[in-house]
Amino acid sequence: MVSSSKFSGQKITSTTEAEGNPLTPENSSTSLLTRSLKEHLEAIQALLDSRLAEIDGAGRLICEALRAGNKILLCGNGGSAADAQHIAAELVGRYERQRKPFPAVSLTTDTSALTALSNDYGYEEVFARQVEALAVAGDVLIAISTSGKSPNIVKAAQKAKAIGCKTIALTGCSGEPLASHCDLVVVVPSERTSRVQEAHITIGHLWCEMVDSNLAK
Repeated sequence: MVSSSKFSGQKITSTTEAEGNPLTPENSSTSLLTRSLKEHLEAIQALLDSRLAEIDGAGRLICEALRAGNKILLCGNGGSAADAQHIAAELVGRYERQRKPFPAVSLTTDTSALTALSNDYGYEEVFARQVEALAVAGDVLIAISTSGKSPNIVKAAQKAKAIGCKTIALTGCSGEPLASHCDLVVVVPSERTSRVQEAHITIGHLWCEMVDSNLAK
């Protein structure tokens, strides 16, 4: 079947149809979307099946730190930077319940600090230097890396532990080497960055829900 339209008196035929490749669900974007959504569901199901203990343990650690008056620091690159900012905003503002604000700082937001530190010390130190400046013992660093291999995230975790912070790795794939430098680790068992990131923000929301449930008054 060939579809056409009229424009300026000329017949326009789609390239796909002209090549004899009809637009059917099997060769359109429908199959791509179906596959990706199934992958998403599989990643979330994997959290439910095998990662609840790790998510709960990390969430409890976050709640304990906030209850004690400590703060949450977060860092990540690219999409993980957006997740760091998102989670920090939920804690400083609110998630779903009206409650007091909690101290949370995303280390990805100050462009002057990011560019100065990268220029003066190298990008591998861009988060570690901020941790050294802002963190105190008892704070929690949430270090986000989909691969677990980002050098600047690993260095931030190392610096945080040296200061006496608790560290949480939020990662994918094998989680290494980041996982080895953190107290608690939540690994999303997927090789696809997009699916890992989708699971990461879900985990972040679960932690915020735990804060609402345990600390909101």
